[in-house]
Amino acid sequence: MFVLGIDPGLSRCGYGAVRATAAGPRAEAIGVIRTDPHTPLPNRLAELQRELRDLIGELRPDAVAVERVFFQVNVRTAMSVGQASGLAMAEAIGAGCEVVQYSPNEVKLAVTGDGSADKAQVQSMVRRLLALRQEPRPADAADAAALALCHLARSGLARRVAVAASTGARR
Repeated sequence: MFVLGIDPGLSRCGYGAVRATAAGPRAEAIGVIRTDPHTPLPNRLAELQRELRDLIGELRPDAVAVERVFFQVNVRTAMSVGQASGLAMAEAIGAGCEVVQYSPNEVKLAVTGDGSADKAQVQSMVRRLLALRQEPRPADAADAAALALCHLARSGLARRVAVAASTGARR
């Protein structure tokens, strides 16, 4: 399975593409898409949409895991994160990808074993799990890779449960 994780944001939208292999998860691409905060909002959204479309088209993931907009103190930030999240999900569906959402706590729990882990712990575990030479930076890129790792873990568990249920049902 090949998963593209998206940590949505308008100024910095993190992405992390991770492929499941027999030797373990392998990073294919990790980075951020940036838009200029001085550019008008509609132009920034159009730029982010183009970049996401190009990224999804180039990578052709099986699934896109997007961080669920859970809670933001700053309403302005929440709006821009929600807009970026909507663009990512719409572009993924348009490209024929499965789309899933995970809360930040679900991702932290899957990657670090602690749903309240801090950003440094997530970055460190992403580096370890993907056997990277250094921690992905900025944190948005590491968070996106963590989303992809979370989905690989969750989908692998779901497949094992389904197989066990089907073999148990035949007995």
